[in-house]
Amino acid sequence: MNFLNFVILTLLQLYTSVLLLRVWMQCVRADFYNPFSQFIVKITQPVIRPLRSFIPSIGPIDTASVLLAYVLILLGIIIPSYLSGTSIPFSLMFPFAFIELLTAAGKMIFWLIIIRAILSWVSQGRNPIDHLLFQLTEPLMAPIRRIIPAMGGLDFSAMIVILVLYALNYLRVDVLQWLLSVTLY
Repeated sequence: MNFLNFVILTLLQLYTSVLLLRVWMQCVRADFYNPFSQFIVKITQPVIRPLRSFIPSIGPIDTASVLLAYVLILLGIIIPSYLSGTSIPFSLMFPFAFIELLTAAGKMIFWLIIIRAILSWVSQGRNPIDHLLFQLTEPLMAPIRRIIPAMGGLDFSAMIVILVLYALNYLRVDVLQWLLSVTLY
C-alpha cells in the first residue's frame, strides 16, 4: 500500500505543480514561445482544453487550471486516507485542500528561485530556461530590490522572498492546527 500511495501522490503532486506553473506563467505573461513554456502547455493542454469550454478565465487567472489543481490536491488528501483506512473530517477537506494549494504554489516559487540562483552561478550564457526563470521570479524579486538594493554586488531579494515563503509555511501550520482544534472540539 505504501508504494501505491507514494506513486499516486507523486504523480498528483507533479501534475499539480505543472498546472500551477502554467497559471503562474500566464499571470506574469511569460514568453509562451520559449521551448520550456511550450512543453508545459503541451502536457497540460489536453486536460485543460475541455475544462475551458465551461470554466471561463477570470482576468489573467486561468481558473480551469487552478480548479483542476485544487481537485488534484483534494484527491491527494482523499486517496491516501482511503488507502490507509483513516478518515479526515469532511468539513476539513476543502479548507485543507485550499491551504495545500497555496502551499504547492509557494513550493513552486521556492524552487524556481533556487534554480534561478544556481543557474546564475553555473550558466555560461543565455539560454531559454534562464530567460523563463527570470520572467517567473522577477515579479516577486523586483519590488524587494527597490526597497533593499544590491549591496556590494550581492542581491538579497531571493533570500528575502524565500524567508517570506518560510514564514508563510509556519503560518500554514498554525492555521491547520487551528482548523483541527475548531473541528475536533
